[in-house]
Amino acid sequence: MKGIKRVFSLLFLIWSFVIFIAAMLLALPFIFFFSTLLRNKRGSNIIFFFLKAWGWIFCILCSLQIRTLNKSSIDPMKAYIYVCNHNSYLDAIAVVLAIPGSFKPLGKIEMVKVPIFGLIYRKVVVLIDRASKESRAKSVEELKQDLANGQSILIFPEGTMNRGDEPLTDFYDGAFRLAIEMQTPIAPMVIINARNLFPRADPLAAKPGVITCIFDKPVEVKGLEPAELENLKARVYGNMEALIKQSS
Repeated sequence: MKGIKRVFSLLFLIWSFVIFIAAMLLALPFIFFFSTLLRNKRGSNIIFFFLKAWGWIFCILCSLQIRTLNKSSIDPMKAYIYVCNHNSYLDAIAVVLAIPGSFKPLGKIEMVKVPIFGLIYRKVVVLIDRASKESRAKSVEELKQDLANGQSILIFPEGTMNRGDEPLTDFYDGAFRLAIEMQTPIAPMVIINARNLFPRADPLAAKPGVITCIFDKPVEVKGLEPAELENLKARVYGNMEALIKQSS
């Protein structure tokens, strides 16, 4: 029985990879066209229409469902700094489909090397090389400009994929420092069950199922000073950890 499950998982993994690439190839020309033609929030909104189409095609053909809770707490007309836990490659699909409107994610430069995906990644992500002080400073300035233009951004505050047993790893300061400097509210969201459906440590355990995305109430930062950064970070961490534990 275990062998049959492994065979099923292998077939599902191959099918998912084929659909992932095929759907991305369909979206790629539109994303390149509009990212070149419109370098503003309107262009980002159009690009995300095609990204969401890519996400829905992938989910429908791979029997995945993205369920979103508490989305009514988010005003799609406002700019937020979205912060989210990160523990599966499926998180990329989840955030695209769950977050209303468009956003600029902060992402590791290493991902541009992934075939096909890297081409789109380069067009929609604010790239950062964490080993380069110059790159870190440049990415922060780009994120600030996006927020000033009314564009939401997304930062995984753990910095990388969580491979441990705890619900969350320690948060970096970046998202919270930006929130205070730009006086932009933080919109926490947690992703539940993505790791179970596609564990990084064991891709052959991949399977279809339901991923749940839960928004917490946005955290206002109006009037906060840099000295309050640690308290803000701890508050968001605590809220997100509680959501994960309640829902897992």
